Amino acid sequence: MLGNLTGWHFLIILVVVLLLFGSTKLPALARSVGQSMRIFKSEVKTDIAEAPSTEPEPEPTRPVESGPSATVRST
Repeated sequence: MLGNLTGWHFLIILVVVLLLFGSTKLPALARSVGQSMRIFKSEVKTDIAEAPSTEPEPEPTRPVESGPSATVRST
């Protein structure tokens, strides 16, 4: 999708952003985006470190039943 954008497209986007936010708010906007990205990266790293292993859990064993209900009757 972004492969079709040329330098002119980025220049037009930059001008539109400047007009919308003004030059005084852009440093604060860039700072908050950078801080958000740092927080996001640190959260992703901690989630990966805390992720459970991909090994399947062993199935619980069922006790062997004895008595009349455990026998199979053929008719």
